[in-house]
Amino acid sequence: MEYWWKLLNFITFWALTQGQLCYCLVRHQLPVLWIMPVSKEPGRDNITAEVLPAVQLALQHLSAQPPPLGNYELQFHLTDSECNNAKALKAFFDATFYGPKPLMIFGGVCPSVTSLIAQSLEAWNLVQLSFAVTAPSLANKRRFPNFFHVVPSDSAVNLALVRFLRHYGWNRVGTLTQNEQKFTEVQRDLSRHLEVADIQLVAAESFSVDPCNSIQQLKESDVRIVITHFDVSMAAEVLCCVYNLSMYGQKYQWILPDWTHGNWWITGLKNCTATNIQTVLERSISADFDTLSSSHIRGISGKTPQEYERDYNKQQLKRLGASKFHGFAYDGTWVIAKVLTRVMETVRYRERYSIHRNFTVTDQEMSQMILEAIDKINFFGVTGQVMFQKGERVANVQFAQYQDGKAVKIGKYKAITGELEFISPVQFHGVLTACCLLFFNVKNRNHRSVSMSSPVLTSVIILGSVFSYFCIFFLGLDGSYISDGAFEASCSVQIWLLSIGYTAAFGTMFAKTLRIHAIFKNNRIEKRITKDYGLTLLVMFLLLDMSLLICMQILDPLRRTVKEYLIQPDPQGRDFSIQPFSEHCENAYMGFWLAAFYAYKGILLLSTCFLTWTTRHAKVPAVSDSRGIRISVFVSGPVILTGICASMLFQDQPNVKFCIVALVIITCCSSTLCLVFVPKIIIIRMGPASLSRRFHLTQWHSEIEQINEPHCKEKEATKNSGTFDCATDIKQNISSTIDILLSDNLQLQQHMNKLDSELEYLTRQLNELSPHHLEDLIIRSSVHKAGKNKCQTLPERSNCNRNGLEDINSPEHIQRRLSLQLPILHHAYLPYIGGVNSSPFNSSFDIPQHT
Repeated sequence: MEYWWKLLNFITFWALTQGQLCYCLVRHQLPVLWIMPVSKEPGRDNITAEVLPAVQLALQHLSAQPPPLGNYELQFHLTDSECNNAKALKAFFDATFYGPKPLMIFGGVCPSVTSLIAQSLEAWNLVQLSFAVTAPSLANKRRFPNFFHVVPSDSAVNLALVRFLRHYGWNRVGTLTQNEQKFTEVQRDLSRHLEVADIQLVAAESFSVDPCNSIQQLKESDVRIVITHFDVSMAAEVLCCVYNLSMYGQKYQWILPDWTHGNWWITGLKNCTATNIQTVLERSISADFDTLSSSHIRGISGKTPQEYERDYNKQQLKRLGASKFHGFAYDGTWVIAKVLTRVMETVRYRERYSIHRNFTVTDQEMSQMILEAIDKINFFGVTGQVMFQKGERVANVQFAQYQDGKAVKIGKYKAITGELEFISPVQFHGVLTACCLLFFNVKNRNHRSVSMSSPVLTSVIILGSVFSYFCIFFLGLDGSYISDGAFEASCSVQIWLLSIGYTAAFGTMFAKTLRIHAIFKNNRIEKRITKDYGLTLLVMFLLLDMSLLICMQILDPLRRTVKEYLIQPDPQGRDFSIQPFSEHCENAYMGFWLAAFYAYKGILLLSTCFLTWTTRHAKVPAVSDSRGIRISVFVSGPVILTGICASMLFQDQPNVKFCIVALVIITCCSSTLCLVFVPKIIIIRMGPASLSRRFHLTQWHSEIEQINEPHCKEKEATKNSGTFDCATDIKQNISSTIDILLSDNLQLQQHMNKLDSELEYLTRQLNELSPHHLEDLIIRSSVHKAGKNKCQTLPERSNCNRNGLEDINSPEHIQRRLSLQLPILHHAYLPYIGGVNSSPFNSSFDIPQHT
């Protein structure tokens, strides 16, 4: 009986536990009406089937969210609109009357159906959110106050397109539009934006079946910038007409829909090939909103856009394509879930704390609460930041260009800030090399090959080269792509970078060369310490440079000046003319400032070249980069002088002038860095032995040349007879000197081994001696050393033996030992002489002098 009672208790407990668990898993269903065309029509993709995996992923990720978002479940009721106004209205009425009353409406693809239903939303107290309709007319909040779309409208794309046209100065455009409602609405909205931006719309052509006549009208109107709006099914035919009418190439710029960057041109047209259509597509531009964000930020679902795309591709059927709206369907599902969760939580709170017993919320109040909740939506989704302004989704628009058979992103328009950014990859290989050499110089500053050449000054050479490299970038800026203020700022940056970079590099080389000249005056090494004033001189040069630059910047700053030339016809005979002009950085007293800078820089250059020439034969092992500095000066000096003269001659040819200046900067900086640092890198890689060998061999070579130079001059007369070859004689002397030094080195090593043995023997005896013997040994050593010094200074003394040492039995030797013993005995017995309270370390009394 007890057993059955325990079993019954266990079953009861399990049932209660399961019941409690089931209660926790209950999620409140929120009905949402999904109006979409289910069937696929000819020429149209089945958008519903393509976005369904994205909606399923959103529902799956929502179910894993914590409360309150996880307490609710969206229940979609799909209704087929068939893109037909009558059928769509009937399906909407049936779902509203006979099904569960929806809280919101999701979807809408066809503009006509969506517009018809959106007009009646306010009367039904319903709010609709679309993820695929981009018609600008639906953005009118006075007509459609309860309609929102998570996908940006074409009006946002038109704003970005107008900004793009103004950036390039294209003030005369034309349009080509297919006669369908969604395209004509976009064209009308674009016309309004063009009028506001003061851009002339020369011709607005449209077509239904045959686009060739409309394209011919554009050509006759001399339209060069053409903006198109047509379906992908007509794309091949339109571009075929463009090719046949020769409206492509450098004279024309086509702005096409984004779908043009696919393989749709592989068609069976009779009068065009795929190659012809690709020729028309080359260099064409497209503008469209971002379908997926390129950022790697984890959004509201905890997934990055890249992770979501992988999950979507796994669930998508292979036979179906991927619609560009699937990311917006995913984010739209999250918008509905967050909005309805906020509303339902607000309703539950009011029901709980209302003073009325039977509190209810009317449909109108519910609709108003949903509208307020949508306005507060702000989160990061897979398509970017999701937020609404006056019912419009705020998103970015990207620009792409068809280059070499593929679409390349060239820019992006940020709708939040209204900024247009262009992607321009610029590489600075010279700057990167200089930075690597700077890191090498700082890291190995304690190495002998680097420390002997003033690493601080060497680092200044690198920084001067970096400034000069950066100057090339600002010299190449085109004023047509930047504002006047930015161009004038770049003028100041150019002269500051180039002037300071030149002074840093050549000032450092002047300081190093002056140091070599001070060490090797009169072609010989001075056996004294030479003070290095290099850093002080460099600071003075830089202060003088900055003083001139600051005075010019304050008193007479550089301005942008434009010089126009005569209008020229096109060299290739095309029907347009060319207006040449050049931009310069000038000020009121340009000649005065140039004279000041050229005089100061010229003195620095000529002084460095003079010092380098006077020390051209000097070989300085203590200054490891002396040879590289000299060669660098000999290379850079003529190149700089030639570049200055050439740039003055080609003052009116900015392209040639830029090439000359850039070539001079790159040649001088690159040669200097290579000549100064490549030998250091080789020495460090070979190890310390190579540095020592290089140092000594350089000394020997210099000494042998100085020894043999007079000998060679004496025998110069015998050179023609062939009996004497000075170079061969020097090489033989070097070889013989090396052999002698190697022999001496061997003997010295043997002598060192013998001394090591004697030192070991003496150390062993020293450890065995008593303090008395140790004291006597110290005295004898001191006396022996003093006697030896006297014998060396006065060798005629009679008490010196034949080895140059003092006789130990001489009276002077004995007296010297006693004079050393007495102070030691005095210090040993000093405490007993001074009394009991005296200390051996007390120095308050005088020690008597001993004679």
